[in-house]
Amino acid sequence: MFFKIILDYIIQLTKHFNYLLIIQILPILLISTKLIKEMSPTLYHKQIAYYILSLFVFIIASYIPWRYLLWLVAPLSYIINSILLFAVLVAGKTILGATRWLALPGGITIQPSEFMKLTILLFLAWYVAKYPPPKGRGYGLFQFILLSIIILLPSLLILKEPDLGTTLLLLLGAYGVLFVVGINWKIVITLVVALAFATPLAYKYALKPYQKKRIEDFLGKPSYQVQQALIAIGSGGKEGKPKEEATQTQLKFLPVATTDFIFAYLGERFGFKGMVIVVGLYVLLIIHLLIISYIYKDDYQIVVISSGLAILFFVYMGVNIYMVIGLAPVVGAPLPMFSHGGTSFVIFAFMFGILENLISFKAYKPYNSDTKIDMVGQKKDAKKKSSLRVFSSVG
Repeated sequence: MFFKIILDYIIQLTKHFNYLLIIQILPILLISTKLIKEMSPTLYHKQIAYYILSLFVFIIASYIPWRYLLWLVAPLSYIINSILLFAVLVAGKTILGATRWLALPGGITIQPSEFMKLTILLFLAWYVAKYPPPKGRGYGLFQFILLSIIILLPSLLILKEPDLGTTLLLLLGAYGVLFVVGINWKIVITLVVALAFATPLAYKYALKPYQKKRIEDFLGKPSYQVQQALIAIGSGGKEGKPKEEATQTQLKFLPVATTDFIFAYLGERFGFKGMVIVVGLYVLLIIHLLIISYIYKDDYQIVVISSGLAILFFVYMGVNIYMVIGLAPVVGAPLPMFSHGGTSFVIFAFMFGILENLISFKAYKPYNSDTKIDMVGQKKDAKKKSSLRVFSSVG
């Protein structure tokens, strides 16, 4: 009997997956895989392993009943991840002057700041669903301050590592979700004015010398990485070049070509057309995610996860591409689900699995039956209370 229920649960959810999301991701992965294979067969094999792990993680996340477990998982993961971020500051592994990693037995290292993107979205999905904003007005000052504390605490820990890039991306993603959910317009105007006044002060007193240098390099002469990236993109022209003639990458002139600057190799290899196609794939994916958040606008769990993914894709894509073409300072912002790497792939796969589950779970019969029973019970209670009021007034 138990196995029959589980099998029915899996079949029902699988039928109602949003398969268009999966189809939209596949061409991004295929183009990325081709580029990485051309640059480094060793990294290609590692990337295939990341894909297999990410697929496994996606499947697990897709069938976990998040609507029943989010109340426990979201706060618990937030607490654990915050402790890990604090542990990084105390006993983290330092690489190139930054302490961002925790060393685990077996030579494994993890970067807790990467997992915080998922943790924040889960926490906001749980909190907003439990305490939704007033219709038409959005969250007021008290709730906004409370949510800001929740967002700023891990952000400050990440900033101390130091990792300004991840901090800004996390803040943009989290506050972007809040604005989609709804914030009182007076608070929005106050924030815009406060940021306008605070930005010059933050640049002068809060930024470290190397961070200021990145901004100065951006405003003045481009850094070596950006110069080589621009040469690679320019040499690709409209149609791109054969692999053997892509000298910027093949002769190792272009640094970190498989990770942060993979978009430059895309331009060298497939030209302007290739870059437009990849950007177009991202734009269509982002639009689809925003459409999902609009279709399910009354379901705040879906709204938070879907709009959160859309914002993260938009911000990471925008920052990475602008950085590569010299229109933004160089920060550690990979092209999502395109740059080589394991942690980012696994996290995004987990997020998409959660979103697929939340969408398909709405069609799960026992869940809908429970919901209808609750609604009927609430209506009966309301009728009883109404009858009592009438009886009391007559009496």
